[in-house]
Amino acid sequence: MPAATHSTDCDALVVGGGPAGASTAFQLARRGVSVRVLDRARFPRAKACAECLSPQASRLLHDMGVLETIEPRAARMSGITVRSPDGTVARGDYASAHGFRAFRDHGLSVRREILDAALLDSARRAGARVDEGVRVVDLARDAAGVVCGVHVQDDDGRVRELSARLVIGADGLHSMVAKRLGLTRAWPWPRRIAIVSHYRDVANVADRVELHVERDGFVGVADVGDGVTTVAAVFPRSRARQFAGDADAFLRRWLASKPHMAPRFERATPDGAVRVTGPFASHARRAWSPGAFLVGDAADFFDPFTGEGIYAGLRGGELAAEYACLAMDAVSHRGAEAAGRGYDDARHREFGGKWRVEQLVGIGVASPLITNRATRAMAAHKPLADLLAGVTGDFVPPREVLRPGFLARLLLPFPGSAGSGHESQVTGHGSTMAGHA
Repeated sequence: MPAATHSTDCDALVVGGGPAGASTAFQLARRGVSVRVLDRARFPRAKACAECLSPQASRLLHDMGVLETIEPRAARMSGITVRSPDGTVARGDYASAHGFRAFRDHGLSVRREILDAALLDSARRAGARVDEGVRVVDLARDAAGVVCGVHVQDDDGRVRELSARLVIGADGLHSMVAKRLGLTRAWPWPRRIAIVSHYRDVANVADRVELHVERDGFVGVADVGDGVTTVAAVFPRSRARQFAGDADAFLRRWLASKPHMAPRFERATPDGAVRVTGPFASHARRAWSPGAFLVGDAADFFDPFTGEGIYAGLRGGELAAEYACLAMDAVSHRGAEAAGRGYDDARHREFGGKWRVEQLVGIGVASPLITNRATRAMAAHKPLADLLAGVTGDFVPPREVLRPGFLARLLLPFPGSAGSGHESQVTGHGSTMAGHA
């Protein structure tokens, strides 16, 4: 933004200390910007999240100097496995013959207590100040209505103002910063809500992200290291009242009602609290306003099925820092607004294709007919599954799966697609996925 005419507490205030906030703070601090991170939590802290990092996310972890710290405590994911409502199973590998390569040939799955603490420590080492246990309750504005800081409430209830040249909202799905800026919008459909839990002693958990699509919801299952499995079940928002009183009991009943899942959870025991999050499908009509930027889930979150959150937060932090510096160096309000528009354009170039893929997947998951057909196609033609896995892994360009030819092969009927004799079918109530045991 244009040079301030009054003293400021720092150049940039980052609201939120998750992956998006930590990445943004790290990138700003390494550029010599005075940056301060504010978060109401105290770290390490648990977070409702599927906890999967794509293969390309390792580049960002490496850049922040935390990959060697996180990787030994994480589980490695070689790809994704999708099970459709009719029991068909398709498997997509990150390392495959399509010619695209990621920074790593595997993804990672790690608890947020470990990941977030490591990322914040990286931001501190780069020079950022991190204040925990500080609740941001409002934005501060100057006489012209431009954001110039925040109002915070400490643990003792005291409210005070902190000033900055730029405020960056990295405060997640229900961002206070985005709401105060009047930028938040909700997609009318689909509106989903998730129950997230950890279990020990889940049977037959392997080195893959599992996505089980049912007629009444879907669930992601993944090893997160140390014998713990993360389970993230997503349901239509209309079902929220059914588990408002006891989400843990609802989730266990739901898993027990699925013949292919029940045997795997017979001896499983909860590990930590059950958390509910959502509704999803929210976005900001733009990711900036005079004096403020949005990054990560505060800017957009469509649907959790493709696991975009952590990578988008980390990569979004890189982009936000670059254009935030341009905004703060601008000598006029017009120049600062040009930087904001440039940031929006950069986000659309970086994430626009993935947003379209997310929307198509969101539509497909809501339709058993489409999910069954697409999964059969991927089971019969593994290169289709490998490409889709690569797109969700953030290293295959989304255009590869948005081509009319790919979509036609995925969705149009093909010989042998009907019936239950497919070699990739799940057979028997107690069996595991093909190739998964």
